[in-house]
Amino acid sequence: MTTPGGSDPFYGSIAVFRGFASLMDPALYSPLPDDWSIGVADIVESTRAIAEARYKAVNVAGAAVIASVTNALEGHEFPFVFGGDGASFAVAPDDLERAREALAATAIWVKEDLDLEMRVALVPVAAVRAQGLDVRVARFGPSANLSYAMFSGGGLGWAEAAMKRGEFAVPMAPPGTQPDLTGLSCRFEEIPSVRGVILSVLVVPARGADPNAFRKLIEDLIALVERSPDSGRPVPPGGPPLRWPPAGNELEARAKRGGSLLRRRAFVLAYTLFAYLVMRFGISVGGFVPKTYVQQVVENSDFRKYDDGLRMILDCTPELERALTQRLVAATAIARYGLHRQDAAMMTCFTPSALRSDHVHFIDGARGGYASAATALKAMPA
Repeated sequence: MTTPGGSDPFYGSIAVFRGFASLMDPALYSPLPDDWSIGVADIVESTRAIAEARYKAVNVAGAAVIASVTNALEGHEFPFVFGGDGASFAVAPDDLERAREALAATAIWVKEDLDLEMRVALVPVAAVRAQGLDVRVARFGPSANLSYAMFSGGGLGWAEAAMKRGEFAVPMAPPGTQPDLTGLSCRFEEIPSVRGVILSVLVVPARGADPNAFRKLIEDLIALVERSPDSGRPVPPGGPPLRWPPAGNELEARAKRGGSLLRRRAFVLAYTLFAYLVMRFGISVGGFVPKTYVQQVVENSDFRKYDDGLRMILDCTPELERALTQRLVAATAIARYGLHRQDAAMMTCFTPSALRSDHVHFIDGARGGYASAATALKAMPA
């Protein structure tokens, strides 16, 4: 999906770490250069959209930010993180204006095609550091195929709060502007829980918390999950369910460029039928091997991350959910948290080329996910 290093060698030069349990090691994180900028985006009133069962549209809007910026930067590698109802990323100075145009176009597309309101902002790293905070980035490799960015330092959280205050806003592009969302799709069906609960987990430091105590808490939570036979990645070894026509057909048609919506719907319907038959019967086509692709989908799934807080989508037993809850309740002086239960997970995909191994697959809960966990977190005392 990306060209290592891109227009600035900084991000591509960071070594990839493999063991998720070590994500709190400060040595893994490198400070972003002062002249970089942070992009942030989220859906306004995502709770209302979720109450209307528009989970998939909310997730597609968040993933569209990453797709549009990636396509605008022509594959230059840059750090990003998917947040369920939004996304965050960082770009070098040479990529700033293209990222701004992509954000502006995505915001108007989300309004016109998804009937959602998206806030978008670009925040200079220097503005974050002026607040006494930092933006540090690491690269986690869930597989040998690709890496995902992890952020620490408190700067990402501050940038998001500034965006919600209306600061550093990027105005929407003119009506009718269409971002390049090539590769954005949502063809897989919801992924039912195997162990009993799909649990969305969000944990951030409490105000004034001891950083060492918070690090220990996160390490304890990850160890609890990784040691337990009662938890696993929400994507099964055989990949997510696939049916035709897929539930995300309409959203994929709206993400296409060119022609009337009716024509785009017809194209997506025909193309997804072809793709379904290829996958269903394991037909190799022009170098594309369905079995290999599905294995990569499983390996590349982005179901846990760190962006100034721990985010996880787990398929776990009720017993493990209780153990995690007990550990968090005992740490309320250190952390604020939100948990959300549901019976299934869902996947939104960004696959610019199915012939490459670095396609990305964003996982969220299928009944509110990260956005509902964030609502529970906000309800906690500050």
